[in-house]
Amino acid sequence: MAPKIVCVVGPTACGKTTLGVLLAQKFNGEVVSADSMQIYRGMTIGTAAPTAAEMDGVPHHMIAVADPSEQWSVARYAEAAIPVIDDILARGKLPILVGGTGLWLEAVVSGRTFAGGHAGGAVRETLQRRLAAEGIEPLLAELRQVDPVSAERLHPADEKRILRALEVYLETGKTITAHNQETQRIPPRYDAVWIGLRFADREDMKALIDRRVDKMVEEGLLAEVERLLQSGIPREATALQAIGYKEFLGVADGTATVEEAVAEVKLRSRQYAKRQLTWLRRNGDIHWIEWEKERDFAKALQVSTEILTAAGVS
Repeated sequence: MAPKIVCVVGPTACGKTTLGVLLAQKFNGEVVSADSMQIYRGMTIGTAAPTAAEMDGVPHHMIAVADPSEQWSVARYAEAAIPVIDDILARGKLPILVGGTGLWLEAVVSGRTFAGGHAGGAVRETLQRRLAAEGIEPLLAELRQVDPVSAERLHPADEKRILRALEVYLETGKTITAHNQETQRIPPRYDAVWIGLRFADREDMKALIDRRVDKMVEEGLLAEVERLLQSGIPREATALQAIGYKEFLGVADGTATVEEAVAEVKLRSRQYAKRQLTWLRRNGDIHWIEWEKERDFAKALQVSTEILTAAGVS
């Protein structure tokens, strides 16, 4: 039997952090963040990483574990998070995964391995040079010869995944399609109970996102961006392409006003929340809790407790 874990999911600003803490307190659990930007150190404000007060004594893992100059893939996250989850289980506690990065959550729950190939290695460098010199079409044609399923599935504009599919084949001799078919037959590593938070009215979600952005700015988002730049983090680093940071880079170098950056952050945050919901709707196992105008955490805890108890979590 796969061990039980809990996944608290939903779009940005929906209250996942608070509910995760409440569930951890009630069910003797520990929180594991599944947020692709909270892994970076020095990025507390813009990622809305939980403060010590918000953690309320509950141990939190996978927060501030990476340098902002690093680029973490879903494979690297899963490789780091799974031993943490297994340790929590070994100590008789309940792992509660909290986050809105759906792909990362699914990778951990499934426990499936990722196709080989050293992303960023010599083969990738050669492919990148070919892309610059020849364009994507010759590379896509090459992929059609060795992995027609992937070539058919990938849009010509999806250069990153086309290069990745070729890289896997050239380095391992096995197509990424064959690897995925093999891993899909492996049973899930964990028996996850999924709880989702969302607003009944999308306009209420947008209003809350706007308020959160205003709060980030008041707390010093610009100063946080400036500190990262002063520490030597390159502007093109993945961490600085995150929503909030990318827009305030313009303020830091004088090409945008604070007002312009705030408006852009709000817009991109709302768009991101919509994409998160679209992704999560694919998961039919999620038990959704819908907020009305305000978030009622006492009710959410009660409903979540009933869901977890019915699923055999105690």
